[in-house]
Amino acid sequence: MTATLDPARPAAPPAPRRRWHRAVVPIGLAVLLIVTTLVLHAVDQPDPDDPGFLSPAAAGDDGGSRLAEALRAQGVPIRRETDTLHALRAAGTGPTTLFVPAPDLVHPDTLAALTVLPPGSRLVLVEPSRRVLTGLALPLEPTDRRWATRAVPPDADGAPCRLPEALRAGTAAVDHQRYAGPAGTDRCYAGALRRILWGTEVVVVGASDPFRNDRIDEWGNRAVATGLLGGDRPLVWLDLPGPAPAPTGPSWSPTPDDDGTPLPRRTGDRAADRADPPPNWHNPLWDAFPPWFWAVLAQLAVAGLLLVLWRARRLGPPVPEPLPVTVRAAETVLGRARLYRRAGARDTTAATLRAAALDRLLPRLNLPPDTPPDEVAARVAAHTGADPERVAELLHGAAPEDDRELLELARELDALTRTLAPHPTEGDPR
Repeated sequence: MTATLDPARPAAPPAPRRRWHRAVVPIGLAVLLIVTTLVLHAVDQPDPDDPGFLSPAAAGDDGGSRLAEALRAQGVPIRRETDTLHALRAAGTGPTTLFVPAPDLVHPDTLAALTVLPPGSRLVLVEPSRRVLTGLALPLEPTDRRWATRAVPPDADGAPCRLPEALRAGTAAVDHQRYAGPAGTDRCYAGALRRILWGTEVVVVGASDPFRNDRIDEWGNRAVATGLLGGDRPLVWLDLPGPAPAPTGPSWSPTPDDDGTPLPRRTGDRAADRADPPPNWHNPLWDAFPPWFWAVLAQLAVAGLLLVLWRARRLGPPVPEPLPVTVRAAETVLGRARLYRRAGARDTTAATLRAAALDRLLPRLNLPPDTPPDEVAARVAAHTGADPERVAELLHGAAPEDDRELLELARELDALTRTLAPHPTEGDPR
């Protein structure tokens, strides 16, 4: 049986295997890694909207109770206020330090009043956004923002730092949000700490780490925090529990009160004055990464999409490729025969034998492949002198019922093809 199988006859192509998982699994793992990293980063970063964020009465990791204790130990009087207008009244008429740990919670209508403080006062802002700086009319602008806060010396980028509090503290964890400003402003910690005289001395700090309970004892954080908020001036700590509501009345502008205390006062009844300014919305997730990170992420997304399109479907017919190893034809025939025998596929074996015989007989008789079976049997019988019915039974008959009939069919087909279409290596009997 195995001798009659034609090793040159191509086998039926295997069913295509779905390999979508090869592209989906790596992309899924990358997405899972990015999502996990973002979640862990969001959990690690403090939320300024939290009521206990840098509060002098909060003992949690993000609170400021340890900083308040250190300042009281130095003799600094602290007055905690939870309302912006009350904090401005508490500033009084003498030099005061106003500490605003969450300036984004201050209502836009009262932002400008923060810089109208008595002479010799200091305003300390922690990570103010672009909206806050614009509302204060400060010539500062947020620039680079890091993924996590970095501890650097005051003159990290080679620029001299002229702020005495930073020079005494040395290396501190301040480099998170950097700010750009005009010439003449004091610049420390690679631009993460800026001091500018803008009516009032304004100090902008680009990280909350030096003021937090869980980070105050790292590097020179305690010295930076107590140096900026301490000294001979009393401290007014603006501890907003949440976004401040709009002040009552048509609109507001900073104007000194009769006793010299700067307070917001009414300026008019125009409809334009009553309208709140449009919010300056910023996505914190977008600001948490540098621009190059988003560029790389976009390139990876495009590369992943191209990979999915490439692996999802073949474009065009299959291309023949050389086998990785050389397999002898006899081994291929013997292997297929054993598979047919194990499966009991006598009908498939008989069909393969008859197809191989016809592939050799039809070209010999100059017959096309679609010649009717009766005509093929008649032509073969005419050339061999055999019975046409027997030839038709051999070439187009029923499937064998047992191995003996299959073996007999193989022998007769082999004899028939050797008579009309001998192998090129054999002599032609005619």
